[in-house]
Amino acid sequence: MAVVGWRQSPVNPRQGSLQATGELISAYSGSTNTSIAQGAAAVCFGPVYPPKGKGRARLSATHQGGTMPFTLHLRSRLPSALRILILQKKPNIRNTSSMAGELRPASLVVLPRSLAPAFERFCQANTGPLPLLGQSEPEKWMLPAQGAISETSTSRPQFWKYESGACTGSLTSLEQFSEQLKDMVAFLLGCSFSLEEALEEAGLPRRDPAGHSQAGAYKTTVPCATHAGFCCPLVVTMRPIPKDKLERLVRASCSLGGKQGQPVHIGDPELLGIKELSRPDYGDAMVCPPGEVPVFWPSPLTSLGAVSSCGAPLAFASMPGCTVMTDLKDAKAPAGCLTPERIPEVHHISQNPLHYSTASVSASQKIRELESVIGIDPGNRGIGHLLCKDELLKASLSLSHARSVLITTGFPTHFNHEPPEETDGPPGAVALAAFLQALEKEVAMIVDQRAWSLHQKIVEDAVEQGVLKTQIPILTYQGGSVEAAQAFLCKDGDPQTPRFDHLVAIERTGRAADGNYYNARKMNIKHLADPIDDLFLAAKKIPGISSTGVGDGGNELGMGKVKEAVRRHIRNGDVIACDVEADFAVIAGVSNWGGYALACALYILHSCDVHRQYLRKAVGPSRAPGDQAWMQALPSVMKEEKMLGILVQHKVRSGVSGVVGMEVDGLPFHDTHAKMIQKLVDVTTAQV
Repeated sequence: MAVVGWRQSPVNPRQGSLQATGELISAYSGSTNTSIAQGAAAVCFGPVYPPKGKGRARLSATHQGGTMPFTLHLRSRLPSALRILILQKKPNIRNTSSMAGELRPASLVVLPRSLAPAFERFCQANTGPLPLLGQSEPEKWMLPAQGAISETSTSRPQFWKYESGACTGSLTSLEQFSEQLKDMVAFLLGCSFSLEEALEEAGLPRRDPAGHSQAGAYKTTVPCATHAGFCCPLVVTMRPIPKDKLERLVRASCSLGGKQGQPVHIGDPELLGIKELSRPDYGDAMVCPPGEVPVFWPSPLTSLGAVSSCGAPLAFASMPGCTVMTDLKDAKAPAGCLTPERIPEVHHISQNPLHYSTASVSASQKIRELESVIGIDPGNRGIGHLLCKDELLKASLSLSHARSVLITTGFPTHFNHEPPEETDGPPGAVALAAFLQALEKEVAMIVDQRAWSLHQKIVEDAVEQGVLKTQIPILTYQGGSVEAAQAFLCKDGDPQTPRFDHLVAIERTGRAADGNYYNARKMNIKHLADPIDDLFLAAKKIPGISSTGVGDGGNELGMGKVKEAVRRHIRNGDVIACDVEADFAVIAGVSNWGGYALACALYILHSCDVHRQYLRKAVGPSRAPGDQAWMQALPSVMKEEKMLGILVQHKVRSGVSGVVGMEVDGLPFHDTHAKMIQKLVDVTTAQV
């Protein structure tokens, strides 16, 4: 049985004020020979909030020899426009979802029949803000028989009318367009998720705007996936949440609302293109007090932009605050008990701008397992004292959101040889770059100017042997000033337009507190190192650029985050400790392993439904988990053996032994590194 009704709530004062009102007038139970799956239909109109307990009557109607329950709301008024849609001998609403037991609100869009297939596909491509519940069948609009029900009308607007894409007014009824409606199709879009109910579930106070008016909604700069003339920005709604309650609220909202309950953004509104929370596009503003974080959900008001964009000669849509009540439920967004694959974790990944990300419990646990695997200490250096929990998880989440990544590597520890580089660093850097390429991110590498030719040849050979898909730009930086670093990192030197949004250092020599650069034996190698550290220091002051350092001894770029532990627990740490910190410090027994683990963690995140939906803001198509291109881009024993062979061909030496051969940090490839690579891949691809 499908139950449909109507509710109203006040809209933005600029759009006029509405009040919930009405009386019970009619109900209808139609034939089972309809387009609604698994039952007939009843009609009712609801109050401002979804019905619960008091004010609701459960009745029964005899139907073809059996008793069928249906629901009525006792204080309601039936708009005449919906009688045209529903009250007919054969209610022609095509169900695109499952049935549910309680009434939920939905919004209504009415379009010319010729545009219906395109709009349906547009909704299917943007299921977050536009969960399609059902649609009327073409050519089957029917007016109720004269005198079949009492004539009732309301003086309050319920619909917006669009002509050639422009909103030309508001309407209390569509009856004057009865002839045009015969060649139009009505769509029901789910908007059943209740933020206030999620707040209660999480034990937080309700945040209704004053007077139970409509909460604010905002147009973003996030584009929905376009289809056949339908194109519009995502619209979102917001609630401020205390920092320490974020995860509890997000879990409650996902449990109650399924995919529609999952936030699309947590943090700075400007990351969505929203300049001022005090100026919503619809409804009334909500204040975000200090110490609280704005959380954004997709809004079905996105449909208003879609209706406008198609330029239909005539179209209608529910006004903000006016919703149909239905017991149709989106089958693709089941709520209730969440599995570990659907339970979200919330992680803080940036302070300037404020940004949080999400991943499922199961994905997060797999990444923590990777962090544990690479955290072994084969050289007995004491790196266990440097480990910080969830650094790999946060670094990979930040990288997942990045559009352009700059990677640096190169530790010239063999200062008496040519080249002085070691075999730890470049393989991890190339492995990470390969996976970033598979995710279609921009990636470049920056190295010492004296080593530019070496790294150019290494990358060319990696492409030729299939380790890399395409060439990586190789850059250099000689420094000179803070202004020079900012000019390098930003377009035209403008900190508002950074060229890169994440910097990664993998086994890159790092500047110590005295300004020098040291290898593990306290030998000063400053003359071989360009001041790439300055870029990491400058990035700290440029909003929107994050950084990650990967190291195995504490003297690598980015390890300034753990420098006190390096000084206390690492041999020669008081001298060699890097003083320049990254936002995230990934510690590994061999730095290459950290590069491999970052690539593997990105694979896990992009195979995680919770993270993928958050990343794409619930709009546009989602690549399938385990995409073949991603699988091919993962590190593998075969590719890393090729990569190490390329380094050996160019006379690059092992870091500890100085041997030109198939080893890294004195550890043989086949007995140690090959096993580590395979273990990381096994953890990554294991089915939960």
